[in-house]
Amino acid sequence: MAFLRFLSPLLLLPIATHAQDLSHTIQTEMPTLVDTYKDLHEHPELSHHEERTSAILAKALRDAGYTVTDHIGKYPDGTQAFGVVAILKNGPGPTLLVRGDMDALPIVEETGLPYASHVMTETASGQATGVMHACGHDIHTTVLIGVARAMVAAKSQWHGTLMLIGQPSEETIDGAKAMLADHLYERFGRPDKIIGLHDTNTIAAGKVGVLSGPAMASSTSIDVVIHGIGGHGAYPQLGRDPVTLAALFITQIQTIVSREQDPQDPAVVTVGDIHGGTKRNIIPDQVKLELTTRAFSDKARQTTITALRQMAAGITTSAGLPPEKAATVTVLEDESTPVQLNDPALTASVQATLVKALGADNVILSGGKVMGSEDVGVFGLEHQQIPVVYFRLGAMDPHKLAAAEAAGKELPGMHTSRFEPLPQPTIQTGVTAMSAVAISLLQ
Repeated sequence: MAFLRFLSPLLLLPIATHAQDLSHTIQTEMPTLVDTYKDLHEHPELSHHEERTSAILAKALRDAGYTVTDHIGKYPDGTQAFGVVAILKNGPGPTLLVRGDMDALPIVEETGLPYASHVMTETASGQATGVMHACGHDIHTTVLIGVARAMVAAKSQWHGTLMLIGQPSEETIDGAKAMLADHLYERFGRPDKIIGLHDTNTIAAGKVGVLSGPAMASSTSIDVVIHGIGGHGAYPQLGRDPVTLAALFITQIQTIVSREQDPQDPAVVTVGDIHGGTKRNIIPDQVKLELTTRAFSDKARQTTITALRQMAAGITTSAGLPPEKAATVTVLEDESTPVQLNDPALTASVQATLVKALGADNVILSGGKVMGSEDVGVFGLEHQQIPVVYFRLGAMDPHKLAAAEAAGKELPGMHTSRFEPLPQPTIQTGVTAMSAVAISLLQ
């Protein structure tokens, strides 16, 4: 036993040396990674339009020594997506998929950062909007590049196949489905495990969070069209105003969560977009509402959909409209995603590795499931055939976060115009954490 105690520090030397070598590699890459991040942040692209971003990612992965294929993904309308697949084979062993997403949001940035986005564009409906990486996908893409380089430098520490995925269109939650529809696994092989990360405004940069089981809600996209009878604004009695009917509908559906759902089974209904009318003195023929609903169970999801349809029918009846003018409720299955489940066994393994790589004080266990949604779980196929773990990456300035928490406030979060990750420590922690997890799983 004394002999073993004497040897044990020596046995740990190769592990410590490997960790130091990996840390040095990542530290060396940080200046170029931060520059890449700032460039991506300044030039965001909306879902289905990630041409420049995917080209930057594909080039970086090719330069790192990966076999890269781009323009992967087929949308239901037949258009090609901008997905990127990079493969690095390192002898026999398991296949690990590491996923990062690339798209931005239709938001005018108000951070005031020197590398803030000033990109303007039009939405599919023709509405002028700014474009901003308000969800941190620029962080995710940059981390993916850093992981690619770190894993090449650490090839002596792992074996198997590393599959890096640059996913388009996460914000419209149809990017993962598009890549699978383009025969992702048939063309590049089916992974044994899947990992990914998402930055957050609730954890300080330098730390990560991991939660086992249901971590993020399902998301269902729904279009509602409220029909009416158009006419002159001066003679409303001659028509049926769909704007007024839409307002009644929006007010009414707020009771779905408060009165239709089980209070212990959370759900959310949000109307995020309204389109109706062309001129202030014209009563339009219809108003279109774009909704998103969130839930953690199929029962809660279906309760929401059923209630929306019943309330739409009620609006039609109360307005005395003929059957051909009935309000319609359309569930967009191609823009919907299931509950994101972190496989318990894989989560335990990932958690242990994160603690070793970052220190126990920098790994937050749990943190609670959130109503936000993700389509990373789609890569796991139906019924979680492939285990997935998606952990959270702290992205906030620790001093600002502490001050906000002391004041009982929250720093601007995802999908807001002032979301501001702290680049260097966030990216470095992301690359360190993901590389350590990838190495541990490729054994």
